[in-house]
Amino acid sequence: MAIRVLLAEDQQILREALVSLLDLEPDIEVVATAERGDTVIGLVETSKPGTVLLDIGLPGISGLSVAKEIRQRFPDVRILLLTSLDKPGIVREALSAGVQGFLPKGISTAELVDGIRQISMGKPVVSPTLLSAALSVGDNPLTPRERSILQLAAAGTPPPEIAQQLFLAEGTVRNRITGIIGKLSARNATDAVRIAQEAGWI
Repeated sequence: MAIRVLLAEDQQILREALVSLLDLEPDIEVVATAERGDTVIGLVETSKPGTVLLDIGLPGISGLSVAKEIRQRFPDVRILLLTSLDKPGIVREALSAGVQGFLPKGISTAELVDGIRQISMGKPVVSPTLLSAALSVGDNPLTPRERSILQLAAAGTPPPEIAQQLFLAEGTVRNRITGIIGKLSARNATDAVRIAQEAGWI
């Protein structure tokens, strides 16, 4: 019986290329494709794939958020993340979300096909280098609110605007930033952004 795959990738040329390549495999059938994260769950319901091949950077809802929802609602569906975002913190978050596979986009077609087959048999597929880096970096110490603040700070948003966007008092934002700096053992806010980005926490 063919492995039923749902492919979620926002770049059309890459999505079409992957479908063409996977359709050449006699034991793999692409049953649905998605270009946005917020359409994936509906497609899982209707197309009933055994494996979902997800890009992390999907518009609408991120691949990680989609993976968490799939895990909750469709526990038997296998999830393989294919992405250029291979920072340790992201890998760790993906694994804690119940993702069975995490592969970088630089892999060969043969490696991808082998990964899909391995996952369909219940075997985890994660690059050993990525796995050791993910385990060494530890859990993300930032709360969702702290991540939101730091993401805005990383984009160059000043505290008054961060406060306005997140419906917080400016003093609260400044206190949170000070707390984040302490949490990450950073020298200042810029250093905190660098540390969090390198770890894949924001």
